[in-house]
Amino acid sequence: MVKFKPVIITTFSLVTCIFSLAGFTQTGAVFQTSNGKTSFRSDAPLELIRASSTDLVGIIDDEKRTFGFVINIRSFDGFNTALQKQHFHENYMESDKYPTARFNGKIIEDQDLTVDGVYEVRAKGNFTIHGVTHERIIKSKLTVSNHKILVTSNFTLLLSDYDIPIPRVVYQKLANEIKVEVTATLLPR
Repeated sequence: MVKFKPVIITTFSLVTCIFSLAGFTQTGAVFQTSNGKTSFRSDAPLELIRASSTDLVGIIDDEKRTFGFVINIRSFDGFNTALQKQHFHENYMESDKYPTARFNGKIIEDQDLTVDGVYEVRAKGNFTIHGVTHERIIKSKLTVSNHKILVTSNFTLLLSDYDIPIPRVVYQKLANEIKVEVTATLLPR
């Protein structure tokens, strides 16, 4: 975990730069996290692959209804074997060439995130993985309590949508549909 600290700083700097360019300001309520958890699961006929990371960096601007999240692909761990992790980074995600995954955009619903409550919202924005960007709408649950926002979300991604090939030799071991779970607590900035 210690070896990823410089990457976290770089990722956080990237997020700050992206949000500065996107018009995030200090006015209104701005919430951020630097240690959100992202997990994924590939449930193929012959193999179950799971990995997770606690290096999700993100920000929500309540006034502008904007958000952005970034994760370093190399921060994922928990694979079945070291070889599986190596193949994930080198053959599928090409982590050196495409080091991050990003999702940024707007919250569709008009909820005041400074008021305690549980809100079901839709996040609409650009989702980028493996250098490919698609517009997505992802449902999330926001639990606001004591000036914190807990974000939880479950969604699926298709590897084929992001130009991540599954070689014929492993198609029974790697699913095209990947289940993703995100949990992050955002604090006022």
